[in-house]
Amino acid sequence: MTALLVLHGVRLKGFADTHVIADRFHLKVEEAEQTLRDAEARGWVQHSAFVGTEGWSLTDQGRAENERLLAVELADAGGAGAVRTVYRDFLPLNALVQQACTDWQLRPTATDPLAPNDHSDPAWDDGVLHELSVVERALTPLTDRLTAVLPRFRGYDARFSRALARARAGDTTWIDRSDVDSCHRAWFELHEDLLATLNLDRGQELVAEGLE
Repeated sequence: MTALLVLHGVRLKGFADTHVIADRFHLKVEEAEQTLRDAEARGWVQHSAFVGTEGWSLTDQGRAENERLLAVELADAGGAGAVRTVYRDFLPLNALVQQACTDWQLRPTATDPLAPNDHSDPAWDDGVLHELSVVERALTPLTDRLTAVLPRFRGYDARFSRALARARAGDTTWIDRSDVDSCHRAWFELHEDLLATLNLDRGQELVAEGLE
C-alpha cells in the first residue's frame, strides 16, 4: 500500500519534494524517502533539481506501475462501478469550476474580452464565489461516496472548503494559484485522481469509455 500511495502522491503533485509527497497521504517522511529511493532504483521515479528547487517526478514506467497498482486496488475494493458513477456526477461540477476559475482570472470589457480581473468589481467576484459555493456543497457528499470505496480519497472537500474560506476572507490567491493548496489545486488533484483510478486520459468522454 505504501508503494501505491507514494507513487500516486508523485503523480498527483506532478513534481514535489519528499516532505510534500509524504504529507499527501500522511506518511512518515522516512518511509516515503525509502520508498522513493526503491522506486528510483526500479526506474519508476526520478529526482531532479533546477532553479533552486528539487523534487520527484514519475517516469513512464512509474506511471504504468502506478496505474497497475490502482487497478489492483480498485478491483480488490469491488468499486469500479461506484467510482464511474461519481466521475459522471463530477463532470458537470468540473465545468463549473473551470468557468469559475476563468472568471476569477478574467473580467471581459466591451473592448477587451480577455481583460484581466483586477478584483475591483465586488459583484463580479461575489458571483464567482457563489458558483464555487455551489460546488463546495456538492463536493462533500461526492467525496463521501468515493471514500466509502477507497479511503485515500478522503480530504478533498476539506481542502476545497479551507481554500474557499480564505478567498471569502479576501485573499484572492486561494482560488486559482498552483503553488498553494487553492480551490483549483485541490480540484485539479481530485480530477487527476479520478482519471488515474479509472485509467482515463484527461479530456476523454464518458461515452467513448463506455461509462454510460
